[in-house]
Amino acid sequence: MLASTINISGMDLFIIVAYLVFVVGLGCWSGLRNRKDSEGKDYFLAGRTLRWHVIGLALFSTNISTVHLVSLAEQGYKNGLAYGNFEWMAAFTLILLALFFAPFYIRARVSTLPDFLEKRYNKACRNWLAGMSIVSAIFIHIGFSLYAGAVVLRGLFGINIWTSIIVTAVLTGVYTIIGGLMAVVITESVQTIILLTGAICLTVISYVKAGGWGGIAEMVEPVKLTVLRPHGDASGLPWYAVFLGYPIIGIWYWCTDQTIVQRVLGAKDENHARVGALFAGFIKILPVFIFVFPGLICLALIRQGAVPGDLTDPADTYSFMITHLLPKGLTGIVAAALLAALMSTVSGALNSIATLFSFDLYKQLRPHTPNEKLVFVGRIVTFIGMLLAIAWSPLVGRYETIFDGIIAMICYLSPPITVVFMAGVFWKRATSGGAFAALIVGSLLGLIVFFLDLFKEATGWNIPSMMASFYLAVICSIVLIVVSLLRPEDLTTEKTTLIWDRPLDCLKARGWPGIGDYRVLSAILFVVMVVLYILFS
Repeated sequence: MLASTINISGMDLFIIVAYLVFVVGLGCWSGLRNRKDSEGKDYFLAGRTLRWHVIGLALFSTNISTVHLVSLAEQGYKNGLAYGNFEWMAAFTLILLALFFAPFYIRARVSTLPDFLEKRYNKACRNWLAGMSIVSAIFIHIGFSLYAGAVVLRGLFGINIWTSIIVTAVLTGVYTIIGGLMAVVITESVQTIILLTGAICLTVISYVKAGGWGGIAEMVEPVKLTVLRPHGDASGLPWYAVFLGYPIIGIWYWCTDQTIVQRVLGAKDENHARVGALFAGFIKILPVFIFVFPGLICLALIRQGAVPGDLTDPADTYSFMITHLLPKGLTGIVAAALLAALMSTVSGALNSIATLFSFDLYKQLRPHTPNEKLVFVGRIVTFIGMLLAIAWSPLVGRYETIFDGIIAMICYLSPPITVVFMAGVFWKRATSGGAFAALIVGSLLGLIVFFLDLFKEATGWNIPSMMASFYLAVICSIVLIVVSLLRPEDLTTEKTTLIWDRPLDCLKARGWPGIGDYRVLSAILFVVMVVLYILFS
């Protein structure tokens, strides 16, 4: 960590405390202002009243955690813009969510994605996905975020890691338990604005100090200003790994993961769901410039001698920039942005855990449970999930970098889920037996590969996680196809409505007039992303 911490001013401390009080108060108020929000699906899905702008901001806020602020700056310092692929490729998978998945989720009026899987396949698939989704929420979304946030706060203010983890988890848990999804999305919308404000301030100040694009380009290797890299590149992220591996983890994360997609499930209608996802896709253009690029700017500033001292550990890149570049007042805003990123991800994951357990597990055992009892169960599960995440989060420090750890876990978890959902909406002959076999085989293989990779020094494992994800997806696809063909089953009328006869059928639903039409927005977003890849290749 940094040798010294920030000598925080009274103004900065006031901003940080005011932010915490405001967000916790806002979350509690939004959950308590109308008592009906504490009943059943109103608590878990915000009464299905969410509009596109709230959905888009909440999707982005839940996705962007302190892991991104810390790790993307670190990767920018070490490898330039290469890791920006994880942000820009997300836009393409959000187009898939808007066009192909969101319509079925809204039409089927599912409360959870395991619920959708039961409608398309069977209850066994639902139960398996519910369990895997709860595990991913606790160990990926919450655990990594809490640890990353604690590391940064220790670097900035000298706060003990355990203290940061516990205090942040408790504050976030309070308004999540009280307010449900409505509290989560309202606070996430505010937190997105704070997060973007803080990150943009740091980027602009550092960019100007470095002498703009020309000053940065003179100080760094040209390859670091590109996103697509050749085989053998030092980043360990060649172009083929991006195009083969990212779709596997991206479709799981943006189209089938309850923690993320729950905002879409709470949409007012199909158009709000679609446009909200696309709005998030446009916002995802920004992280390359305000999260990854600052790390590269930091490298240029150090080589220019424009900042005192040196950066001994790239993991401290973001802390280093805050320490050396921001004036009083702005330090508090950026610290609030860090807390915003952390709290929004944790709150979203906690709420999804409550929803999954209440609807997919508890209600199966007690189908006649009243809504009030479900909400009570959900609140208890939220509290337990928070405790488990607190216990797990310090173990994240075993990984070489936080970002490498979270990507590795996603790569080994996502293949069977991605394959089962893709086959479910595009292939009529995909059966419940084939889907369940793919989930079982893929999950077991993923677990084996996870341990092979975790102890690579002893096992000799050397397959990059992104490529391993692709290979696992191929195996899962073969299993699903073979079992489905060997054990065919007739489609029910309900299942038929959840499968696209032809891919272009997704464009038939009526959209909003003008530029608000989801088809127009999808085309614009796709073209913008292609142009960006051409410019930075």
